[in-house]
Amino acid sequence: MPLTISDDLISGDFTSHTARRLPGDQRAWQVSWLPGRLLDRNSAITAMVLAEAAGSSAPRAGDRLWPHIEGWAGELGLTAPDALAQVSASSGYKNAEMDGAALPDREAGS
Repeated sequence: MPLTISDDLISGDFTSHTARRLPGDQRAWQVSWLPGRLLDRNSAITAMVLAEAAGSSAPRAGDRLWPHIEGWAGELGLTAPDALAQVSASSGYKNAEMDGAALPDREAGS
């Protein structure tokens, strides 16, 4: 489950999801499967690890990877089933928000 991490983009081999650093802000990142939520770089990496794990297989309770899925989801304030459902239900950057046309309100935070 390798991720490719650069200064402003994180992508994976098994998912179409990506994380992008917001232009002009060194600390704020958006992840395609968590629209409208601002994350720091470490949380964006965690979110992408989850997306990559979901894209490489269909993890389920009892799998050897499940405790890790639960931990990563917990770091994002989600349960494992909720996180996997959101990853599965979301597409990659295919909306105007993620293309920079309408960025979320930074005061709303998360």
